[in-house]
Amino acid sequence: MRHEELGVIYKRYLIGLVLLLGMGFCGLVFADDTEPLRLTPDEAVEMAFKNNLNLEMSRTATGTKKRASDLSWNQFIPGVTVSGSLVADNKKALISGYAPVPWKPEMSLMGWSQDEFERMIPGVGTMNGWMLPYSVEASQWHVAGSIQAQLTISFAMFENMNRLKLDYQSGLIGYEKAKLQLERDVRKAYNSMLLLQENITLLNESYEAAGKRVELAQANYRAGLVPELMLLQAQVAVENMKPMMDQVENGFRLSMAGFAMFLGLPYDTSFELIKPEQEVEFIPLDVQELISKAASGKPDIQELRHNILMLQSVRKAQSLSLLPFLNLGWNSVSAFIADPWKDSWGDKDLWNKSGSLTITLGVRLNSLLPFSTDFQGIKSWDDQIAGANMGLAMMIQGTEIEIFNTVLSLEKTRTSAEIQSHTVSLAERSYRLTEEAYRAGLQDLLQVQNAELELKQAKVSMLEQQFNYRNGLLDLEYSIGVPFGTLISKESK
Repeated sequence: MRHEELGVIYKRYLIGLVLLLGMGFCGLVFADDTEPLRLTPDEAVEMAFKNNLNLEMSRTATGTKKRASDLSWNQFIPGVTVSGSLVADNKKALISGYAPVPWKPEMSLMGWSQDEFERMIPGVGTMNGWMLPYSVEASQWHVAGSIQAQLTISFAMFENMNRLKLDYQSGLIGYEKAKLQLERDVRKAYNSMLLLQENITLLNESYEAAGKRVELAQANYRAGLVPELMLLQAQVAVENMKPMMDQVENGFRLSMAGFAMFLGLPYDTSFELIKPEQEVEFIPLDVQELISKAASGKPDIQELRHNILMLQSVRKAQSLSLLPFLNLGWNSVSAFIADPWKDSWGDKDLWNKSGSLTITLGVRLNSLLPFSTDFQGIKSWDDQIAGANMGLAMMIQGTEIEIFNTVLSLEKTRTSAEIQSHTVSLAERSYRLTEEAYRAGLQDLLQVQNAELELKQAKVSMLEQQFNYRNGLLDLEYSIGVPFGTLISKESK
């Protein structure tokens, strides 16, 4: 293999590494001189729970549903309306009637005393016994006030209270689902950054080894042991690594920017990641047991089951709306019959008051017809419930296949990691022997670079298998609805 071909392969390898591990993260390249934020995976998850905006939106929506559920009884509060009116008639009306004749002192000239005047009609005993007709113009202006209260009670109102409670429970399920998704994404992003960091470490080690080879080539060239071409090849190899290392470093910074977004931090926050104390543990997996847990524990399935309960509640409320309803109504009207601009509003005799209490029991007969809008609406809800149940069955089947594929993938990853571990051992031995031969002048620089590249590819491949296994377990734990880390901790007990 020529030196140019080796350089092309090495460059493609590094570019592919950046694309693979930096995928899904976007942001700006930054320069940060501040102290890196030291975070464990658990601490990163807790910070995301506090600061993530998407989770905050879900939390707010759940709080709104809780308030609606707690106050669902408010539909039994009567509707009360208070109003006042100032009315001007188009023309003045005449008011006629009979009014009592009041006692006047002039009547004493006719020989009557007030006492005699008031007792002239036996059995009456007051001056009201003397009545005269009258006719006057009524005021063109009137003032009126009214208060009305109304409440309709139906069986559907009680089911609406239950529906609001179910809606709040649905919000809780959605919030927990959002938390689990966020935790899974944060942990996977953390693992991805760890993998990329490990690869950067490998690149730095290779860069240091290449620098030492330049020093060795310079010493051998001065001693006349190697030609100038070998020295130039060593120097070119070191210079070619610098832009590639910068590219990988930038990819890592982009990953940190995306990770900071999960945690609700500024994009230029740098992190100090904590490597796991233990290597990846490959655990046996029982497909049937995992599928059984997923059928009841997967957040997506739980959410769909609850949505079906919501549909059933809405359908029940619409059915109950066809039953008889009770309507309670009360109103009171007060009208000032005199001139509101001249007469005293405090005179009770000038107010005309009226009101009523109404109790109505009714039923909407047209809704009972099979082809009515309400009746067909119930049929539509039945269809939606049936469709949701079929969707649930399909989701359960899809989850079974998903878990089966995940377990197969994990088993394949485990096998590949075991094989790759052996490959790394062989590559390390090959590189060590090639390096010793190069120092002894038995191998050229191209052979050393080739052995180093093979060793690096073997280590990266092994790290990727471990990364894939960790993230595969995270996906599996989400699918079966158990806390993250349960499968590994259960096996370690």
